[in-house]
Amino acid sequence: MEKIDGRKLKKDVQQALRDQVVRLRKQGKANKDVAEYLAMNPQQCSRIWQKYERGGKKEILLGRRGRRHGEKRSLTEEQERGVRKLIVDKTPDQLKFPFALWTRGAVRQLIERHCGTDMPIRTVGEYLKRWGFTP
Repeated sequence: MEKIDGRKLKKDVQQALRDQVVRLRKQGKANKDVAEYLAMNPQQCSRIWQKYERGGKKEILLGRRGRRHGEKRSLTEEQERGVRKLIVDKTPDQLKFPFALWTRGAVRQLIERHCGTDMPIRTVGEYLKRWGFTP
């Protein structure tokens, strides 16, 4: 039987599999047998069971996955607002840059001067896209 990639399953299906692992283990089935029956990796079955034994049902409940909005960004929200305001209100030559128009390179230098953060040109383009500017 082919193993299931649990990462690609919907959250409710993942939770149902976890519940089945616990139910079968409570019936006295071995990890190997449970894993084979559910087409799962035996180590994953073992991890689920150990979590259940440690903290009960609440320990095997699925949490929110992925990064939270705005988490792990190079610039804080305040810095983003400041840079956006400068781009909208000023031209590069008004800020003593050797450019006439805002380009990704010019915005990169602005961010470095204004925030003290050196970031790749690609990241600058992603910020510009997020802010509604064309990179």
